[in-house]
Amino acid sequence: MSMREKIISKLNDTFPISFLDVMDESHMHNTPPGSESHFKAVIVSELFKGKLPVKRHQLIYGALADEMRDSIHALALHTYTPDEWRAREQAAPDTPDCRGGGKK
Repeated sequence: MSMREKIISKLNDTFPISFLDVMDESHMHNTPPGSESHFKAVIVSELFKGKLPVKRHQLIYGALADEMRDSIHALALHTYTPDEWRAREQAAPDTPDCRGGGKK
């Protein structure tokens, strides 16, 4: 199972999610071919209602604690309630270009 698949499985098993998209963005960074270390996750859940972004992120980091400790170097989180997601026209921000690690 790929790291992306593990993230999807763990999040779906842990939270009531109405939309989830996990992208492996390792290829956009200075990583060896085949690395699975940089991810972007868009997560839409009623669970986020009334929670500030930092609390939402803490919930996700808690669910992925083992992966964050052992495998994931970077995880960009975009967390929304269903109403926020609709207001954004169901689109998360684009990932900026990598600015570190010698990536050209």
